[in-house]
Amino acid sequence: MLTQQLSAALPGASVLTDPAEMAGYLHDEAEWAPHDAPLAVVRPCSTADVQAVVRFCIEHRTALVPRGAGTGLSGGANATVGCVVLAMDGMREIVEINEAERLAVVRPGVVNDDMRAACAEHGLWYPPDPASAPWSTIGGNVATNAGGVCCVKYGVTGDYVLALEVVTGCGNVVRLGRRTAKGVAGYDLCSLMVGSEGTLGIVTEVTLRLRPERRSERTIAGYFDSVVAAGRAVSLVAAAGVVPSALELVDRHCLEAVDSWKNMGLSVDANVVLLGRTDAPGAAGEQEATDMLRCFEEGGATWAAQSSDQQEADALFAARRLAYPALERLGPVLTEDICVPAAMVPEMLMRIEKAAAEHDTFIANIAHAGDGNLHPLLITPPGDTEARARAQAAFEAIIADALDVGGTVTGEHGIGQLKRAGLGHELSAAVAAMHHAIKDALDPHGILNPGKAIPDRAAG
Repeated sequence: MLTQQLSAALPGASVLTDPAEMAGYLHDEAEWAPHDAPLAVVRPCSTADVQAVVRFCIEHRTALVPRGAGTGLSGGANATVGCVVLAMDGMREIVEINEAERLAVVRPGVVNDDMRAACAEHGLWYPPDPASAPWSTIGGNVATNAGGVCCVKYGVTGDYVLALEVVTGCGNVVRLGRRTAKGVAGYDLCSLMVGSEGTLGIVTEVTLRLRPERRSERTIAGYFDSVVAAGRAVSLVAAAGVVPSALELVDRHCLEAVDSWKNMGLSVDANVVLLGRTDAPGAAGEQEATDMLRCFEEGGATWAAQSSDQQEADALFAARRLAYPALERLGPVLTEDICVPAAMVPEMLMRIEKAAAEHDTFIANIAHAGDGNLHPLLITPPGDTEARARAQAAFEAIIADALDVGGTVTGEHGIGQLKRAGLGHELSAAVAAMHHAIKDALDPHGILNPGKAIPDRAAG
């Protein structure tokens, strides 16, 4: 049997074949993305294990689906029929934290928050902070080029990836990138791997750029009657030249869901809360806070102020991170991840409200508003197939509107399965063909996470 051959090739790894044991590895958090039963789940302990699995899958022409912690929201880690799922969450070694060079070397299964905490012990900071940071892994963050609250000022995962160790689609172990501050020799194959969702190679080690320990932040909060008004304030902040360290939008639906789940006492007299932060030092920080407050007020805030209660400010940001799991308790959630130019945020928020009305779909809104990365959350009653069909139509309308205003179909969640059609509309035929040419060159046997991350060949 194939499973016996697989186990024999991996004496040091855990190979799961029992359906009950494999159940927790079949899909990510994208509830609406399809998944199927794999041949086996492998939990490797080393690069050599990963290489052995890749070579096994090449020999037997078996699809290989890598996954981290399964916190993704696009179906990128979902099992396909008869595949081998490669669960990387067991490779959790922090190999090195180098204070002099300001870098860290980690295995892909290291949890984001654990790595950040380890770096903080050395007076260093790793900025990318997706909402899933307490659970998601660095390998998964690299696979989707994850962002987070800080990315409006400090960038996404790819801005911090210096080098990668990768097992290629031909079964070779290669090192891409460099540890030096500068390096432009050859094609940037390291960056090509970032965001490729395991379709071009399997990442087994990551070298990350670090920053000095961050400064304390000032928080500005504003209440608004509508998401469109809050969007106007976001555009004003961008037009004023302020680069906040965070600028987050949370609507009342999200706050109420978090409050009912965690009893955090967050009830507010507003339909939308806008949360801004600045970590600029001294007088510059005071000026940024003043400018942001003015933009909130000019944008139509019914109340706005610089917070004098750090505990309250932290609670609001914690609620922002808890919004998605809190809303999941209400019913199946279809999560959008569009990104639009900052000037188009109010227009896009208005179109989201229009899509909700036209398709009779409940949509809650959270957003990394400062960089135009909007996350409308479409929620349907459990088991209501008609509501689900309406929500799917609203989802597609929102994607079309995002492209229409000059945006993109994803800002940080990746393409996975749910956004492949949208990506096909975003890319020209020539650019789609380039994607397929790269895929064919680096995965000549077609085993690496097939059916994910790039559009169908006829798209574009």
